[in-house]
Amino acid sequence: MIINFKESSLAIPYGDALSFMDHQVAQILEGKAKECVWFLEHTPVYTLGTGGKSSDIMGHGEIPILETNRGGRSTYHGPGQRVIYLMLNLKERCPDIKGFVWGLEEWIIQTLQHFKVEGFRREGRVGIWVNHPLKGESKIAAIGLRVRKWISFHGISINLNPNLDHYKGIVPCGIQEYSVTSLQDLGIDITMDTLDNALQEKFWSVLLPCLSSFPKT
Repeated sequence: MIINFKESSLAIPYGDALSFMDHQVAQILEGKAKECVWFLEHTPVYTLGTGGKSSDIMGHGEIPILETNRGGRSTYHGPGQRVIYLMLNLKERCPDIKGFVWGLEEWIIQTLQHFKVEGFRREGRVGIWVNHPLKGESKIAAIGLRVRKWISFHGISINLNPNLDHYKGIVPCGIQEYSVTSLQDLGIDITMDTLDNALQEKFWSVLLPCLSSFPKT
C-alpha cells in the first residue's frame, strides 16, 4: 500500500486539522484516497478528549480550549511540538487497537533512543515517559487516537522545544503528580528537521513492521 506523507511548515489551527482528518478518513473509506501520515505543528491550543473532565483545564492566558473526538483527556499543542496524525487502514495493517498503540509507543521509544534518550511505558499512564534529572519521571510524548470503521486518525505528539509553561494551564492527561518535559529540557539540542528524519526512518523500520506482525482477520 502507498502511504502519503504530508508535511506542513506553518502552524495549523486545530479545527482546520480536524476538518482535514474527517475528510481524509471519509475519502479513504470510499477508496478515493491513500493512507496519510501528517507531520505538523499547531497554533497554541488546549484540547479535551472524550475521556476528559472540564476540571482538567484551568486555562492559561488567551490559549483557546476545544473539545475533540480523540480518545484521552486533556493536552496542550503548540509550536515546538511535533504532532503526527496517522490515517491508516488498521483492518489491513493491524486489526488490534492495543497492538496499534503498542506499535506507536515503540516508534516513539526507538526514536528517542536515536538521541540517546531512554523512553519507557508506564502501566496505567498513556504516553511515553523519561527520567528527568531534576523533575523525576516526566512525560515527553502523548498518544490520542480515534478509529472509524478501522481507519485511524489523530495520533501522537512529541515535545521538542514547546513552551512548557503552557502545560500549567491543564492537568496533562488527567495526571497531576508528574511533570512534562521536552528534548530541549533534557539538554538535547536538535532541530525539528532532525527529529523528523529520525521519526520517518523509524516509521519504516519500527512502526510498520510492528503492525504487520499482527494477524489479519
